[in-house]
Amino acid sequence: MQGPPDISRRHLLGGSLALVGAAATGCAIPVGLGSSQTRVQYWHFLGASDGIIMNSMVNAFAKETPEIFVEENVLAWGEPYYTKIAMAGSGGRSPDLATFHLARLAGIGAGQILDPVNERLLEEVGLRGADFSPPIWERAHIDGVLYAIPFDAHPMVQYYNTDICGKAGLLGSDGKLRPTNGVDELMDQLTKAKEVMGGKPPLAFDALGLGTVGPWRVWWSLYPQGGGTLLSDDGTTITIDDAKALEALRLMQRLGKEGLCDWRTDYGASVANFTNSQAAFLWNGDWETTGLKDRKTPFSMTRFPAVFGTGSAQADCHAFVLPHQRDRDPEVERATYAFIAYLVKNSADWAVAGHVPAYLPTLELPEYLALEPQSEYRSVITEVALDPQVWFAGSASRLWIEFGEAFSPVISGERTPEEGLAAAKASLGRLLSAPNPFPDEER
Repeated sequence: MQGPPDISRRHLLGGSLALVGAAATGCAIPVGLGSSQTRVQYWHFLGASDGIIMNSMVNAFAKETPEIFVEENVLAWGEPYYTKIAMAGSGGRSPDLATFHLARLAGIGAGQILDPVNERLLEEVGLRGADFSPPIWERAHIDGVLYAIPFDAHPMVQYYNTDICGKAGLLGSDGKLRPTNGVDELMDQLTKAKEVMGGKPPLAFDALGLGTVGPWRVWWSLYPQGGGTLLSDDGTTITIDDAKALEALRLMQRLGKEGLCDWRTDYGASVANFTNSQAAFLWNGDWETTGLKDRKTPFSMTRFPAVFGTGSAQADCHAFVLPHQRDRDPEVERATYAFIAYLVKNSADWAVAGHVPAYLPTLELPEYLALEPQSEYRSVITEVALDPQVWFAGSASRLWIEFGEAFSPVISGERTPEEGLAAAKASLGRLLSAPNPFPDEER
């Protein structure tokens, strides 16, 4: 791939972006009557820069493979999207392909709403399980059956303001943030940044607000670093290690108590503070990369801090799934796998948005390594802290929201870590006892 490795790369992928308007409204330009093209119906929820880049990749595939037409339909993110997938899959009248959050796989009726991946066809287009991040590839299976093809991981990362960190003496000779290991080094780093900021909280993340999930995402980055788990492998028993869970919560409360983070910020305010250089650090998912570049914020990125052992970080993954169809057309099916393979093998282009390709060969490509700062945190791909495989987990899920509600008052000091953990465990118990909307049954 030629061209500079910045956001303008997306314009090199497919030429004109004329289809963006149609895709953004959930529409697509259909194959004309009598066309010899094979049509692949593709649903996704990708918006903003993600949507623009995906549309460019669809257009690029069209240029390289004119015999296949991908009908791209963009639907609303979150629960409305998964509801539409469930309705379409249960009726057997689904699109040929859909983008999915991997953490939602266990809660959408794999084997009922979704069809298994044809691994023979996957191998025919040159995709092998050994070429994907092992923990992500494993999570793409339910009861040993492959139901998703991983595309990326979008982990929690640490954004840092290079101007502020430079003044605080936190950058190495290479201009990059010096890594920290353990609580003391992290607190020292934050304290030095606070001093050069005149006492303002140096760290931003979404700690407050209706439906906030930031406290869950921070805790699920810290707690697993020491080996902490949430549920048993079969998803039926709570396995929280109280000592490790409280260790993470006490650190989160300390950040608020010592004025090292602003516990009053919701998602939008946390991003705005960092964008406007009112914070030295931002703990967030990797998807804010292009927006910060567009706004000329002096920043770079690195992995979430290693505090309690490993450098694991909370993450979800985009993946491709096959919503259930009663009669899958063999020609369309082969075209679908060809399209999947194109996207996966060209995921260096997708990485412009900040996401880390799950396809390991991409991580060694010169065009990916040239992406700055996106390639700086690529090593996290094998240390992602994924959600447990239960129906109530995943992006925008009850698990995230209820744990966020339990932990947000801990950061502000309105609730003790012990009270926060008790509230979270009570919520988890209620979720475990609630009926699974997709029970195992024969289709």
